[in-house]
Amino acid sequence: MTRNSASRARLLLVLVFTAIGPAAPDEHLHIIRSPHQRGQTSVRVFIPARDIAVLKTLYVLPVEAGTGTRWGDPAVEIRRLDLADKHGLLVALPTFSELPWYADHPSEPSLRQERYLLEDVLPLIESSYPVETGPASRLLVGFSKSGWGAWSLLLRHPGVFARAAAWDAPLMQNAPNRFGMGPIFGSLENFERYKVTELVRARAWLLRARCRLVLTGYAGAFRKGLTDLSAQPQYMV
Repeated sequence: MTRNSASRARLLLVLVFTAIGPAAPDEHLHIIRSPHQRGQTSVRVFIPARDIAVLKTLYVLPVEAGTGTRWGDPAVEIRRLDLADKHGLLVALPTFSELPWYADHPSEPSLRQERYLLEDVLPLIESSYPVETGPASRLLVGFSKSGWGAWSLLLRHPGVFARAAAWDAPLMQNAPNRFGMGPIFGSLENFERYKVTELVRARAWLLRARCRLVLTGYAGAFRKGLTDLSAQPQYMV
């Protein structure tokens, strides 16, 4: 099987197990059974009420597993800020079966969060809605661990995503020893592949042509890490 045919087969598998229904006139809900996740997940899609021929896509990355709202409800903020209409975007809010750190486990096929987003969620959105499909059209935003995920995803896949914004994120974390990281990364060796400080150092030359990474805001937990990152020239792009 070729790589392209394998990708089409994976997308077909996702679509076969996807049910779509309107949660509101400007919102749709997709229920997904992906081989890359343990159990059912979903993607909520918010679209502008006004007619726009082709849309960019903003992926709002969650900080909790499933539909948890301990740290706030992303869907409430998407609506409160009127993101879809105000900016003329399709806004996609995926869920993950386990605590999201946006990494692929090295040995557990059903715990591959990066692959799930890239091979299941993105193709689903781009085959179901009138969105641009090039890298200039895909935007990422997150806070805390999902801010880590936004930066990690763009730095690992600069040809897939255009920009990534992180708020109050543990970007200076140097080992998978806090915040539920261990079971997701699986090993220190695997964590090193996603380590943001090393990715910034290695990929800075790719990103200097235009602003693609945003780092702002803190609630106190990661203030020192954010100021350390922004203060060190070797980390700046």
